[in-house]
Formats: sequence, structure tokens, C-alpha cells
Amino acid sequence: MPKTHAHAQRPREQWSGQLGFVLAAIGSAVGLGNIWRFPGVAYENGGGAFLIPYLVALLTAGIPILWLDYSLGHRFRGAAPTVFRRLTRGKGEILGWFQVTISCAIILYYTVIIAWSASYVWFSVDRRWGEDPAGFLIGEYLQAGDPGISTTIVPSVLIPLVGIWVVAIAILALGVQKGVERANLIFIPLLVIMFLGLVIRAVTLPGALDGLNAFFTPEWAALTDPGVWISAYSQIFFSLSIAFGIMITYSSYLKRRANLATTGLVVGFANSSFELLAGIGVFSALGFMAMQSGVPVAELPNIAGVTLAFIAFPQIISMMPGGQLFGVLFFGSLTLAGMTSLLSILQVVSAAFQEKFGITPRQAALRIGGVAALVSIALFSTTTALPLLDTVDKYVNEVGVAGSAVVMAVVVTWVVRRLPELQGHLNNRPGVRVGGWWRVLVGVVVPVVLGYILISGIRTLIVEGYDEYPRWFTNTFGWGTIAALVVLAGLMTVLRWRRSPDDYQPEELPGLHGDTREVGR
Repeated sequence: MPKTHAHAQRPREQWSGQLGFVLAAIGSAVGLGNIWRFPGVAYENGGGAFLIPYLVALLTAGIPILWLDYSLGHRFRGAAPTVFRRLTRGKGEILGWFQVTISCAIILYYTVIIAWSASYVWFSVDRRWGEDPAGFLIGEYLQAGDPGISTTIVPSVLIPLVGIWVVAIAILALGVQKGVERANLIFIPLLVIMFLGLVIRAVTLPGALDGLNAFFTPEWAALTDPGVWISAYSQIFFSLSIAFGIMITYSSYLKRRANLATTGLVVGFANSSFELLAGIGVFSALGFMAMQSGVPVAELPNIAGVTLAFIAFPQIISMMPGGQLFGVLFFGSLTLAGMTSLLSILQVVSAAFQEKFGITPRQAALRIGGVAALVSIALFSTTTALPLLDTVDKYVNEVGVAGSAVVMAVVVTWVVRRLPELQGHLNNRPGVRVGGWWRVLVGVVVPVVLGYILISGIRTLIVEGYDEYPRWFTNTFGWGTIAALVVLAGLMTVLRWRRSPDDYQPEELPGLHGDTREVGR
């Protein structure tokens, strides 16, 4: 029997059931950004009033694109390159590979943030940062240098980073059901328990009410600011893990009669609920910090991102009674949230290579994961990791992911015109029925809103640069990364398939709602 045919006959992996998929999808959506990005974004954009545009963005962009990803992956049964090749009769494979290369880039730096979080679990026990958490982070722990490329390895970062990669590759090698699903069955309940314990402790701290008032007090005038609405759409979009291959890949492992639309609602609202819970916990702790420091919450710095997690929270831990346990819960939650998201991003890359080159999950994990680990360690365990991470993250998310979403919506709606077929696919399964309004949201609202965000972001990056980094640095590692992703996507597209991308059995016969085109042609 020819080798390619043997690979074609290998049964496609599947989730054991709907629960396994839901937990994995929630685990992918709930990541580092939910804990350290959402509270700051909400606070800076109207406080409690921000929840209105946030909810509108969830309903008009987040869940509609989540459903689009689900329908594409489940209908066309593959990772992103396979799906877009089948969807467009071979012409759109490069879009799928672009989503895969985005995932590759995110993997490289996402792992090191998880490694930092894991280190800080241990540091919390003896409050190793002492009286100066900022100096400890930048100087002693990261040994951060000026923007550039360094070959100086930081051992304190290298060791946990290697450990994270070993765990991730081992889980990935076990496959979808025995590896990724089982890991999420352990990690997600543990994350929920730990984070609930963290929030309960935070809201009982002195000054917590001041923090919650700062977080929830609405500034209604902010609703007239277009920038607030843009921030809401950006937050929803980037926090749901949509438009760069994750949900396409995950949904492709669902069984034939899986509930797609209702599951999308569950995942979308679970993600937003966790973000709201994170806001409550973070701002309760910040209220305590403000009271101890004798300043209003509004005058506290560092309410978002790396500085919130690794500078502000260590300060809070040092101030509070029982801070060691609080620190273990906080950084443990960050580590678990990061791991569940990392596994989903790795699966995007693994599945794409499995399908194109006819290799097993174990082979993909060892080969692709091994190469990614080496590159990640070489770039992000060095003294220049922090500015490099910050720059790559900014450009990949605001240019790469947003651009991928706009192109995907336009291609599906206006180029190949397969949106009615995908709507039929969603409605041909149990659960919530999707009306024609979904096609309007995906085909019109999403491209217009995200297109505006994309163009505005690109213009700002071109005119103003990013932060205070030198232009040569942002051009090389910002725009250079985007250019490299496009080139790599093109190269992967022209490589020969070791197994036929069309050799598969669709989940149902063609002809949904009058569409007689063969989806596997």
C-alpha cells in the first residue's frame, strides 16, 4: 500500500465528547491576557460603562467569528491550511498557513511568560523580590538589557523555560484525546478553584471596596469616545483565540452531531465571565495596595500587562498578611491559564504539519515542538528577551491576527460566497439556530470594525513607532516579523503535500440548504 494512502486511512483524532471540547476551548480562550489585560483596559476606558461596548463587541464580533471558526473547522475537517484549501478549491491555502505562522510566532514568546509565572510561584514563598520588585524583575531575574539581540543566556529564565517546553511537548505528543483533552480536564478545574480562592481572599482585604468602586464606577461620557469602542472590540477579539487557527483546528476534532452554536455561546460567555472575575480580583488587590500606600487607586501605576503581574502584584503580596499563599494562587493561576492556551496554539501548528506531511502527533510534537523550543530558548532566555517579546507581541496581534480576521471574513463572505453553506452547517446540528443576521455581522460588521482597527493600528505604528523603542528595532523585529510570517506562509503553501488534502470524508453529504458543491473537491 502506498505510504500516502496509508496516512489517508488513519482515523482522524476526536474529542471524547462535548465536555472535552468545551473545556479545551475555554482553556484556549482563558489565558494570560484575561488576567492582566482586561482589568486595565476596562479601567482606562470608562470603568463600569466599558462593560456596555464590551458586551456589544462580544455579541456582534466575538461570538460570530467564533461560530465562523467552528463551522469552517467542523465542515471541512482539518487544520487551517487544509480548511482554506478545501474551502477555496486550493487557492486559499496560504491564508491557513499565515494563521499557522502567527501561532508559531506567538508560541515562541508565550512560553517564556509562562516560565516567568512558574518561577514567581516559587519566588512568592520567600518573597524573593524583597523591597524592590521592579528592580528584582528587570535587574536580577531578567537581567534585561537594551533593545537588540543578545546571546547572553539568563539561567534563571532558561531552566523553567526548558521545563515548560518539556511538559508542553509531552502533552502534545500524546495526541488530542489522551494529551490535550486530559490536560485540560485537570488544568481548567484546578485553575477555577485556585482563581476563586484568589478572588475571595482579594475581596476581603482592607481597601478592596475602593478598588471595586474604581473598577465598576461608570464614566458614561466614555461611551461617546470611538476609542473606547475600538478597545472593546480589540479586547473581545484577542481574548477569544479566534482567527488564527485555534478554534478551526479544535472544532475539526468534534464528532458529527456535535452542538456548535450553543457551544460557542458557552465558550464566549465563560471567557468573558472569567475576565470579569479577574477584574474583581485584580482591583480588589489594587484597592488594598492603594490604602496601604496612602494614595487613590487612580494614582497607582502598573495596572496592566507584565508590570501589573510581576511588579504590582509582588508589592501587594509583600504588604498583605498571608501574602505567600496569595502569591502562589495568583502566579499558579497565571501558569495554568498560560499552559491551556499554549497547548491550543501548539495544536494549530502540529495539526497543520500532520496533515501536510502525513506524520503522527508524536512525530509532529517532537520535530516541530523541538525546533520551536530551540528557537524560543535562543531568543527569549537572553538578556534582550523583554523588549523583543513586547515588540513581537504588539505587531503579531495588532497587524497579523487582525489582518487574518479581516481577510478570512471577506474571503468566506464575498470571494467564495460560502457563508450560507456554513450557516446551514451550524443549523443542521442540535442547539441554537443561527439566523441571517449572522451573515451580516460576519460579512459586513466584522470587516468594517476590524478593518478600521487594523488600518488605524498600522498607521499609528508607521507614523509614531511603538513605545520608545528605536525605529531600527521595531522595523526589524516588528515589521520584519510580519514580513517573515507572510514569506513562510507562501513557502509552506508551495511545498508538496505528502498526503492528499482532499482525501477525507466530510461530516455530511454535500447539498446543505440547496448547495450542491462538493466540499472536498
